[in-house]
Amino acid sequence: MNRLLLSFLIFATMITGCKADPNKQNETSALNIMTFNIRYDNPADNANNWKYRRDYVYSMILQNDIDVMGTQEVLSTQLTDLLGGLPQFGYAGVGRKDGIAAGEYSAVFYKKSRFELLKSGTFWLSENPSAVGVKGWDAAIERIVTWVILKERSTGKEFAFINTHFDHMGQVARRESAKLLLNKVTEIGKELPVLVTGDFNATPDSEVIQLLVDTNNPNRLTDSRSLAPMVLGPAWTFHGFGSVPLESRTIIDYIFIKNKVTLQQLKVISEMKDQIYLSDHNPIMIKATF
Repeated sequence: MNRLLLSFLIFATMITGCKADPNKQNETSALNIMTFNIRYDNPADNANNWKYRRDYVYSMILQNDIDVMGTQEVLSTQLTDLLGGLPQFGYAGVGRKDGIAAGEYSAVFYKKSRFELLKSGTFWLSENPSAVGVKGWDAAIERIVTWVILKERSTGKEFAFINTHFDHMGQVARRESAKLLLNKVTEIGKELPVLVTGDFNATPDSEVIQLLVDTNNPNRLTDSRSLAPMVLGPAWTFHGFGSVPLESRTIIDYIFIKNKVTLQQLKVISEMKDQIYLSDHNPIMIKATF
């Protein structure tokens, strides 16, 4: 075989090997999704105050290569910190008191290089979801839901991401919030793959969570923990900066899924660095495809 023919065959083999598989061009590669109650910046937390935790939070998010994250209890100053410490992320969200910057955000963060933000919005968990700064039912404080529709730049695939924080006191508010959320998820997500993150202030056996995953409801969600083939970390999320006894700790933070989301793994991140906690909640992350 002469050298010219041999060179041509090698070049042809390289081109064939590099050619994209047309059957995989529309598949979304695995996404690392997180829900994280970061704990609001409370001076009374002393050694657990945000200023001592924030650098650790940034590094945890980067080390786990998070793509999209639903957060809770974010104050405007913390939002500024997060955007400064994680400049590769864009966000959607507003303060729950005035729909601008007052009060806690349930902000959604996403990698700007990987996703395009197509739509976003916020509604209040109340009898009138479009009314700004309203407390719903018997809730102690205002509660909101922030949502986005994202498109993965490399594939063009779209999905809905919805993030919330249910009331910690109002039992009626949590129940009615669950009903409202299910209807809104269907309205916003339609047939898209949907991820729902949040601090629901409710245990897995509670009325609230059972409403959300009720198999008799066509609008139901599925708890990612129940489908993940691999579950890592402890079976609890809230620990109060370590103050809650181990035997009393439980799950109140969740990532729910809907519409053709495939799970590879769920991990509850329970870590400390130099005796500093990430938050009074453990973040949860999943690896998912759709």
